[in-house]
This record gives sequence, C-alpha cells and structure tokens, in this order.
Amino acid sequence: MFAKRLFHKALHHHHQGGGGDSAEVAEMDAQVALHYGVPYTASVLAFDPIQRLLAVGTLDGRIKIFGGDNVEGLLISPKSVPYKFLQEAIFIHNQGLLVAISNENEIQVWNLEFRQLFYSSQWDVNITAFTVIEGTFLMYLGDENGLLSVLKYDVDDGKLQKMPYNVPVESLAEAAGVSLQDPQPIVGILPQPDTFGTRVLIAFEKGLLVLWDVSEDHAISVRGYGDLHMKGQVTGARRDAGEDQLENTIDESEEREICSLCWASKGGSTVAVGYITGDILLWDMTTRSSRQDKQSDVSSNVVKLQLASGTRRLPVIVLHWSAGSSVDTNKGGHLFVYGGDDMGSEEVLTVLTLDSTAGLESVRCMSRMDLKLDGSFADMILIPDTGVPDKSRTSAVFILTNPGQLNFYDGRSLFSVQNTKEGNSVPEAQKFPVAVPTVDPNITVTNLCSLTKREFPNISLKKFRARQNATPFISGNMKWPLTGGVPSEMSLNEDHAVERIYIAGYQDGSVRIWDATFPVLMPLFVLDGKVADVNLDGANASVSSLAFCSLNMTLAVGTTSGLVLIYELREHSGGSSFHLVSESKQEVHIVHHGRGFHCHVAFIASNIPVRSLLFTTSGEAVVAGYQNGQVAMFDPSQLSIIFSVDCASGTNSPVVSLSICSVAASSAKADQPKKESPESANLPRDVLLSLTKDSRITVLDRTTGVMINSHLLDQKQSSALGMYVIDGASDEKQTQFSEDRSPSQGQTGKEGSDLDKQQAQGVEKHQKKAPQLLHNSGSDSLLLVCCEDVLLLFSLSSLIQGSSKHLHKVKLAKPCCWSAVFKNMDDKICGLILAYQTGVIELRSVPDLAVVAESSLMSLLRWSYKTGMDKSTSSSNGQLALVNGSEFAVISLIASENDFRIPESLPCLHDKVLAAAAEAAISFSTDQRRKQNPAAGILGGIIKGIKGNAEGNAKVKGSFPVQTPREQLESIFLKESFVEPSIPNPDDPIELSIDDIEIDDEVPLASASTSTSHVNKKPTVEEERAKLFEGSSDAGTPRMRTPQEILTKYKFGGDAAAAAAHAKDKLMQRQEKLERISQQTAELQNGAENFASLAQELAKTMENKKWWKL
Repeated sequence: MFAKRLFHKALHHHHQGGGGDSAEVAEMDAQVALHYGVPYTASVLAFDPIQRLLAVGTLDGRIKIFGGDNVEGLLISPKSVPYKFLQEAIFIHNQGLLVAISNENEIQVWNLEFRQLFYSSQWDVNITAFTVIEGTFLMYLGDENGLLSVLKYDVDDGKLQKMPYNVPVESLAEAAGVSLQDPQPIVGILPQPDTFGTRVLIAFEKGLLVLWDVSEDHAISVRGYGDLHMKGQVTGARRDAGEDQLENTIDESEEREICSLCWASKGGSTVAVGYITGDILLWDMTTRSSRQDKQSDVSSNVVKLQLASGTRRLPVIVLHWSAGSSVDTNKGGHLFVYGGDDMGSEEVLTVLTLDSTAGLESVRCMSRMDLKLDGSFADMILIPDTGVPDKSRTSAVFILTNPGQLNFYDGRSLFSVQNTKEGNSVPEAQKFPVAVPTVDPNITVTNLCSLTKREFPNISLKKFRARQNATPFISGNMKWPLTGGVPSEMSLNEDHAVERIYIAGYQDGSVRIWDATFPVLMPLFVLDGKVADVNLDGANASVSSLAFCSLNMTLAVGTTSGLVLIYELREHSGGSSFHLVSESKQEVHIVHHGRGFHCHVAFIASNIPVRSLLFTTSGEAVVAGYQNGQVAMFDPSQLSIIFSVDCASGTNSPVVSLSICSVAASSAKADQPKKESPESANLPRDVLLSLTKDSRITVLDRTTGVMINSHLLDQKQSSALGMYVIDGASDEKQTQFSEDRSPSQGQTGKEGSDLDKQQAQGVEKHQKKAPQLLHNSGSDSLLLVCCEDVLLLFSLSSLIQGSSKHLHKVKLAKPCCWSAVFKNMDDKICGLILAYQTGVIELRSVPDLAVVAESSLMSLLRWSYKTGMDKSTSSSNGQLALVNGSEFAVISLIASENDFRIPESLPCLHDKVLAAAAEAAISFSTDQRRKQNPAAGILGGIIKGIKGNAEGNAKVKGSFPVQTPREQLESIFLKESFVEPSIPNPDDPIELSIDDIEIDDEVPLASASTSTSHVNKKPTVEEERAKLFEGSSDAGTPRMRTPQEILTKYKFGGDAAAAAAHAKDKLMQRQEKLERISQQTAELQNGAENFASLAQELAKTMENKKWWKL
C-alpha cells in the first residue's frame, strides 16, 4: 500500500531506473546493539575464575556479563522470570557456557561466544539447590523432595542429560542412620574440595548435614539433629561493650532450619552453617557420626558463633569463606556473614577473622568488621586472584545492593593487619567502574551525532583516541580483577575513521564524549565545564542542552545558568585567550590551557536555563532557546550576539525545538507590496522557526531576528515535543502508490495480525488524503510538528504567509514522550520515530504518518518508561541511545543498518586462546597430582582394599585403564546408586554369595596328591567321589570342565535353556559392539574427508589475505 512503499522509497536513494529493491531494506528489526551498566533489577552474582568474567542475574530474566576493556554483554531470556541460581561454579568447564535456573525451574544453557540461549529444559519439581562440579560438565541438583540428581551437559548434542545416578532422601537417611518424618528439601550442595566431586555435602532444610561419597554410596559423616542436645564448647563472635562472650549450651527446642552454608577450611574439613535463628555453627566433618560412636564428645565436632545477644535475630542469609595466610590456609581465615544481628539493627555485612591453631576446639574470633551497605543487600561474591583453587586468594569482594548498585573492596586492604584490629577504620567501598556514567554524576542530556566524511575532523579525534586507556580508574594499588573477553579488532584499529560520537552532559557541568563508530563506546575526552584561571559564574551548573556541528568540529553546551559554552574540538598545544560575551560587554582573559580541547568563548544572553541549541547550516552561528521562550543567536567567529527576542508571547513557555530553513522571499513577506523584480522574488531567504512547549510556533527572520508571524497550532495546547522540516524537492517516485502492502517483519510489540489490521485501516484512511496532501503542498517543504497526543503536518510556505491550517492531522491513542526522524542516503527525512510513555517505540512513514512497525522497551530491554527518560534519549539515523537509571543502551531499529550489526564489531565474551591454555595447565596439574598420590581419587579406596603382596597389587593397578577424574566420575554416574543401609563398620563380617563370583579364567588342574590320599574310603565316599568327577576316565584326575558348564551348573541351577539364552545374549551384544565399531569407523573416515576439504578451502582463503590480517 501507499505508506509502506512511500516509506521504503524515501529511505533509499533512487537512481535512474533503480530503486526497485529498496522495499526489502526498510524493514524494522529492533535489536539491542549495545548495553552498559548494572541492570536495575540485579539480584545474583557469579564469577568465572579462568575467563575472569562476572555475571549478574536479574529479576526480569536478564544476565549481564562484565569483562575487561569495556567488554560487556547482555543476555535476555525469552521469559521475564527471576533467576534464583547463578553461582560461582556455574561457568561450565571453561567452555564459554553459562547455566542459569529461573524461579519457574527452567534450566538454561547460554553460549557466551554467540550470546545465545543454546538449550533450555523445564524441571518437573521445584529446584532448591544446584551446583556444577568443577572441571566437568556434571551438575548436582537437589529438589524439594530431597532427591539428589546428577545432570550432564553433552557438548556434541547441546543438551542436558539426566544421569541414572540419584540418591533419594529415604535411602540417604537409612544409610546415615537417621529417621525423617517427612521428605525435606535439599537447601545446599557443596562438593568437598580436592575430591574431584566424589564427595559432596548435602544440607537438608531442618538441619541434617550428610557428607556423601558417590563412589562408594555411603555417608562419610552425619551432623545435626541429635548432636544438638549435647553441651559443647562454643566460641562467641558477638560484640557487647567490645568484648567477645562465650556460651556453653545449645537449646534443643530451637528451630534449626538451615539458611546458608559454606566450607570454612581449605580441604573441606569444616563447614560453616547459618540458621534461621541467627546462629552460625562450625561443624567438623572429618570424624565419624556420633550415632555410630556414642562415646564421642560432640564438643569437638561443633563450635557456635553468635553475632548478637538479643533473643530475636535476623536469619543468616549469606556465608562466604576466604582463606587466611597463604602459607597455611588451614589455620584460619575470614568469614563473611550477612544476617545474625538483632532485628532492627543497621544492615551491614560482617567480616569475622577466625583463628584456629590446633583444630576446631581452638577456634577464636580475632576481630569483627562491619561493612556498611549502599542500599538493601542482594548478593556478594569473592573474587580469587588466580584460577587455581589451591593457590588462589581473595583479591576483591563484590557486593550487590538494590537497586542495581555494585561496589567492591580491595582484598589486600580489607584483610590487612591494621584493618583486622578492633577499633581501626574500615576501608571505604569503591563504586563499580562503568563505561558510561549515568548516576554518579547524573546524566542530564545526550546527543548521538554522525560526523561528515571529511578527513580533517577525524584526524584530530583519532590522534586523541589513540592516547586513551580503557582500564577503569581504581584508587590504590589494586589490580582490576575483571579482565575477560576479547575486544573487537575493528574497534582496536587506530586507523579507523571516527564516524559517530556520543556526547553526554551531566549535572556537575561536565561533558563526556565517546567514539561510537562501533558498538563499543571508547572514551575520547572529558570537558569539565570550567575555564582555567577564570572565575566564571555558573560554570558548575547542570548541562541542559547540547549541539554539535561536524563541519567545523564545534560543540555548543548550554547550562541551567544561561551560559552557552563553545568548544572547538581541535587540540591546542599552549596558551590561548578566553572571551566572555554578553549583551552589555565583552571580557577577554588570557588563559594557559593544557593539551586537549577547551572552551574559548562563552555567551550569556540571559540567566534563564538554556533548553535548545542549534547550529546554522554553515556552522558559523548558533541559536539558543531558553526556558522562558526567549531566542538568541550568537556568532562565535565575530564574538557577538546577533539578536535576542521573546517568542513566548508572555506565556514563558520553554522553547523545545528550533529549525532553520530557506524559503522564497515572496513567501516570507506575503503582505509586502510586490515591487521586486521576478529575479529578486525567487531569491532564497533564511527563516528561523521556534516551537514552544505550548504548541506555539514563531517565525523569525534569521538575519535580523524580526518576528514574521506567530501561531498557536493546537487550541488544546498540547505539549509539543519537536518539529522537523521535510524537504519538498524529493523524488517524485515517493508519491507513487502501492496496492500490495505486505506486513512488516519487524513487529515485536503486538501480534502481527492485530498490527496489520491497524496499519491497513490507517493506510486506507490516509490513501485518500495523501494525493491531496502532496498536491496542496506542491514542491514546497512540509513542517511536521509532534505533540504529546497529536501529529500535525503543515505547508511551510503557507505557515510563513500566516496560515495555520494543517494539511494532515493524526491523533495518537496513547501519550507520546519523545520523537525523532531518520534520513536516507540523500539526507532527506524518510521516517518518524515515536516513543510513548507506555514504552512502545513506533515507526511511521512520512508524509502520510502511517504506522509501519512497532516494538517496545519491555520486549527489547525489559525496561519500563520512567519520568525524565526523554531528556537523556537521542538518535542518529535509526539508532536510539537511551538511559534508564544506571543502564545505558543503544537500539538499532532498521534491519538494513549494518554499523552496529556487524558480528566482527562486537567484543567476544569467551577467549578461546585463554581457554586452551587453561585446559592444558589444568590437565598438567591433574597428572602431577595423580603421579604424586596414585592411590588418591576414585580408585584409591578400591586399590587400598586389595590385599596381597606388592607384586600382586602392581598387577592389579596395571589392569585398570588410565582415566581422568572426569571420566571416572562420569562412569560412576552412568550407574544407578546402590545405597548401603548404614555407615559400614570395619568389624562387621563380609558375606559373599556364589552369584557374586565371576569366573573368567580356566580352572587350574588339581595336583595328584590331592586325589591319592582317599583311596581307602567307604562306598558312600566312593559314590560321592564318582559324582564329583562326573564320568572322568581317570579316577585320579578330575575331568576338565568348560566355563560354560560351570555357569550352567552353579549360576543357572542346571537349567540348560537359561544357559543357552545367556550365551545368545552375549553373542548379540558382541554383534552390536562390532556394528558400533564399524559405524564409528565410517564416521571417522567421513570426518577425515570433511577435514581435508575444509583445510583446502581454508588454504585458498588465506592465500588472498595480507599478513597483518592473519
């Protein structure tokens, strides 16, 4: 239909006989091209110690990834559901895979390299605990029924598989020797360190702790329940009047619901458990269960920490452990606690320094440090300095608070000897460095600008860009721990031309500028708003308006104090002069600037805040619109104020938009007698249009400032948003009609059918008006005025002549808050972008203003509109830059816009080179540990249980195939669990059954002396002897029987049919194995052929590449 065909043809440049394929280019396909900052709804943290990436899960289904060098990525789930599990070990085995679990028990696997959701699975029951086994693709999962399950991610298939191994709560309680009335949810799963995942601590909601060995299917130790009624030594960590107190009793009647837990020692010998009562118990998990040894003293197995003395205390929600001395990490460390204080007390994060010189009995609380929180607590995480667990120490502590505030502490300064002493000052938290500051300081106005293709302006910016360092500023000597990701090669190329810049003004008067050529904002420079050696009134006032001219690289900055500062973005090497120009005087100051860009002239025509700024077409003059409706024009080259007039007609309505256009002189002065010659009547004349918020438009003479006329466009005084001049000298092909309007493919805000129906009705309604509209306007330019609830289209010449009658009017169904236009390759307006207070983004064609497509902030970014968001929104030819709280985003609207959609321009979130190096280092470290302790690991218990001499043990060890710990663990989980009824006792007799014996070797021949000693026996003995030999021809030698005869006799009870069926099954299994081997051989052959073909193609491709592109 007409609207879509007109929109498509206006967007694309039409050549002679061309333009037929332009309809496929203008489809709206809104995508998030760039996102910076911590999400407002952030709730959980995770860290990859190898790739050095920080992941932040949110309450609305988003995952934010932070790396180094401005490497950030945003993953958006199809469902807006909170994430409840996104913890430290979730980054799977250094493969660039991230596992997250939502509140609806959906397990998601994200690929960081492609930034896509690779797999999702809905779990049947509520997941209450989850963790990934380090160095594997295996995961432990606990549910509300107390069932421990094992999952495996298959890299080849890209799916999660449920392993046969599982441990029901009933079987585990029976093996642990405890009785459970009702099934209890698993609230925590902690793999024990240095056990390759074969031992795992399982915590149940009502207080039961079981250290489980999956290789032997039995409980190593059990804690909780009956242990609590006994008296034991308790070390208090609460602080009353500066003294620690002791308590020697544990109330049996107290509720013991577990809220948090963590290992409190390097080797996993001690676990810290936080309870709903506010207590913290340190359990020793090395000794056997007290239920098996009634004489053992529980005081040596548990120590109680109490942070406050009140009867009502906060639950201990979070526990984290940081090892102490790097020399001996088993002797103490630092316990991070959130909770445990008296209800109503100040919300803090407590750090306890614990010392243990001679086991758990000697645990002492050396100091307590309270870290104040910037908001309500959400989550925290400890960042190790290396990826090696045995040698890593805490280098940083990240604390997440609501809403979306991320702070951090330097680990070295936090754990220093001076800070751990009582009474010393606590180090202050540092703000998480952000690429685009939006809150501290507050951002007030933005501008996304495209530069001209002239070479000169880009040279200055490129030279300045090359000297910038993207490393975040951190006070002190702390090394920034987040270094992951790989920046895009295109953004790192210093020879690239700066095609687009992003400018932001702040409340403190500063202005920051970034290189926005690629979807990675690289900082260029910061303008502080001050002038060296000059005391300028209002210099620190908030920035209220921005304008940039790419022709002469000039930036105009308007403030709330009425100042208009002019910057030339050309580097100065030394001293220069500064001019302050007002209507009454001009001041000249000699200043000594450093290297960089500085303000050289400032204008002040009023002390009213500046609301709008606009450069003339040539860039020689700048126009300012003020809060009270005043308009002034400045000439920076002549250091003069050209004029200053009031355009609000006494209403003091702020100027929201300015525009300069050229019209015929006869149109500019319609009431003037026609005394000019025909030649002079057609001379171009510049007029200045001023639009105030009350929808009043004023036409001024651009040279003198004389008011030509003024009109109130809407009698209802709708709030005006902006105005745009549509050039009438456009291609005549834009007025053609199209009866075959196809639905837009970029619809995301509604169902396609509803939007098609709405657009079809709108287009049908405007089809009759469009020819008349274009006929009435002729070749004159059109003026589009966007208001909060209506769109108005005027003939510019008629409006200047004094007629305020509109050519076209479109009422908006919902309130609009922001508008912008985008242009085609001929620099002509071809589309209108509207943003509504509901969060909907709408794309309309011009001049008929029909809806082409729409999307929404909620579907793209999970944002809802907030008051004032329109002030920080800017656009550049179909790209929207938006700010929401601490978040910054760029949305690319048009599918054909490739600047921000090139895959090579995006930073990579997974470093394959680092992953390969880490994999090799981990494999080498694992081999070394296995050589040093060959009996350790899964086979250690089996090898230790084999009795015999050293030579026999060596043969047994050599018979086992060499497997990595990951392969051994997977082989265990491929079998169903066989849970023993109780913890095994070494003194219990071992019962063997004949069916448990497998005979694989030939039966050895008996010696002659064994048979000759029974010659003189009674006939009954001879009969038994004859029965035993079963027809042997030699009375002294037993008949040799085959293994099949032995199995038939003893295993199948003499049933020949059962033995035959068993033999048949063995043959079938052998045949299946041979078929699989044959199939695998064929697959290997095909793979080799494909690899050879790929190598040849790669060789041909690399032949034409230059050496610096390799």
